[in-house]
Amino acid sequence: MEQQEASAIVRDLMMEYAGQTGLVSAGEAPQRYLWTDAFAVCNFLELYRRTSDEHYRQLALHLVDQVHHLLGRHRDDDARTGWISGLDEEKGRKHPTKGGLRIGKAMNERRPGDPYDAQMEWDRDGQYYHYLTKWMHALNRISRLTGDSTFSRWALELAKTAHAGFTYAPSAGERKRMYWKMSIDLSYPLVSSMGHHDPLDGFITYLQLQATAANDSGKAPMPDLGPEIKDMAGICEGKRWATDDPLGIGELLGSAYRLAQLIVNEGVEQADLLDELLDASRMGLHTYAKRNSLLLPADYRLAFRELGLSIGLHAVEKFPGLIGNTPRDFKMKQRLLSRAEDLLRYAPLAGVIETFWLGPANRQGESWTAHRDINTVMLATSLAPDGYLSL
Repeated sequence: MEQQEASAIVRDLMMEYAGQTGLVSAGEAPQRYLWTDAFAVCNFLELYRRTSDEHYRQLALHLVDQVHHLLGRHRDDDARTGWISGLDEEKGRKHPTKGGLRIGKAMNERRPGDPYDAQMEWDRDGQYYHYLTKWMHALNRISRLTGDSTFSRWALELAKTAHAGFTYAPSAGERKRMYWKMSIDLSYPLVSSMGHHDPLDGFITYLQLQATAANDSGKAPMPDLGPEIKDMAGICEGKRWATDDPLGIGELLGSAYRLAQLIVNEGVEQADLLDELLDASRMGLHTYAKRNSLLLPADYRLAFRELGLSIGLHAVEKFPGLIGNTPRDFKMKQRLLSRAEDLLRYAPLAGVIETFWLGPANRQGESWTAHRDINTVMLATSLAPDGYLSL
């Protein structure tokens, strides 16, 4: 698909999302959901980059404000009020991420002592670590694009808060672990198991934020993530990252591409980890491709999970140029280039996924409409992925 045609479709998808969720609709109560909104910020930034239309940059900034003023505060159906950080109104506006950010689920969180219902928990609010890292990334992208270090500071403050809230040592001297889901105020875990890629996501995101802060060194002092990076490196040690889940593979590829940019452009020394991620991605893609699940009808598929994969596959297309064209030499450069080129055989799957979900008939059924906002935004990201994938 030509860029001009893709841009027009992305514009229509994003304005549909903006209207549906109250970002631009007068009189409509905003409906914010952190994962979807993080991708949406990146999409608006990419539309701005492609068109130079200030309207899209303003939409990205307006969305950030809405997220902070809704998901950074207690719910309307909660007895608690104000910023979830506990800061007063003025300080809360200056530091809106200091208490973390709610997921944006329809139901309030499970209170301590309430019975655990695994199915209902999916519909309950709280905080997800992997949603918070997505928002850190979105804030970092705005900071890099605008040069405004305020967004970088908010991302760093969110990283500090999230790390303190989600990591723990099972007992004295034991290796740290992470909770998967925490309460709105980060005071107790809602799901105690650890997300497969959460420590990896955190480690790479922290490196990204730290690199941006280093480049802002001439400005006001920024929070230092050195201790958090060391913690995450320890949690990641010895882990295996391969998965056959399409969204998981896509996120693995996206994380690998962010890490590759940090290695090439920022001098980060993590070539061994990048080698692991590319090999894990290869294993996951090999297993996934054999299942032929992309031949199933729409009712048996989840668009946002497949679109997560197609976004990651667009990163695959960029690896050889990033690694091969840089004049800078670094550890394992040729090995990494060979790994990246080996993944190119799977890149055409992105077009297969996009073509299917662009079909109007495939967006009429419940598998699409039940997750309309996240599906719409991630389809747009897949069609214009640079806003999300590039640093």
